[in-house]
Amino acid sequence: EPDIYEYSFVVDGLQVSDPANSWLKFWGGAAKNLVEVPGEKPMFFEQQDVPHGTVHIHKYRSKSLGVTRGLYVYTPPGYETSKNAKYPVLYLLHGMGDTEDTWTVVGRANVIADNLIAQGKAQPMVIVMPYGHTPSAPPDMRSIGRYEAFEEDLIEDAIPYIQKSYRVSADRKDRAIAGLSMGGGQSLTVGLGNLDLFGWVGAYSSAIPRPENLDGLLAEPKLINEQLSLLWIGCGRSDFLFDANQKFIERLKADNIKHVAHISDGGHEWRVWRRYLNEFVPLLFGGEKTGG
Repeated sequence: EPDIYEYSFVVDGLQVSDPANSWLKFWGGAAKNLVEVPGEKPMFFEQQDVPHGTVHIHKYRSKSLGVTRGLYVYTPPGYETSKNAKYPVLYLLHGMGDTEDTWTVVGRANVIADNLIAQGKAQPMVIVMPYGHTPSAPPDMRSIGRYEAFEEDLIEDAIPYIQKSYRVSADRKDRAIAGLSMGGGQSLTVGLGNLDLFGWVGAYSSAIPRPENLDGLLAEPKLINEQLSLLWIGCGRSDFLFDANQKFIERLKADNIKHVAHISDGGHEWRVWRRYLNEFVPLLFGGEKTGG
């Protein structure tokens, strides 16, 4: 079936990457190769003959964490020549073990955005892809649990850096946050916890926040409904986080919180998340009708 697949070789019992293929997916220190199987028609994540945006690589100083961190920024076609235009912005978060380049190298976020914008299905937007892990006690320099530290870095350091460096709108209605797995949990925590900053929230195969944290995030259903233009929850039926996401969706229903529940086939994998991004982006900033 046309898609992007990962593979590796096993040599004398040792898993190794293909030395002739430089397209690699890194996760938690391990690496696998990627290969694309084309279809008869170009897939939504394939580079097509359309105007292309630009992926910028940055390093910024995080005062809140006391370290230098990386982030990737996608600017849409025409950004460089539209000197007076201000753009809406999507903060797109990766999962545990990934880095700030994963949404472009593996997720093809920039290519997906190019194709959607060219087809008139999505508004031109800036996409910011920050590093999601925060420093923790040695020897583990990545942490899944420190959502508070990530939230502080994003709000106090990363967002101001983007607002200063790029022509993006500062209006809450023009700012979205979404992510996969760990990044989905961060998106729910940061987005629902800062309704004055974000008007759109998406969670793909999300690591749902702990119950004690969730109670606080969902404490004011009326305010959430007033402030959020879209709360989008996607998960595959074969995902190991499916039950947790189903319970979360039931909680949203019980609290009468407006949301879109997108249940699909598939597991905890990039083939699902690329599709979710392709379905989520057209709903943002006055794109396709969001429902509720």
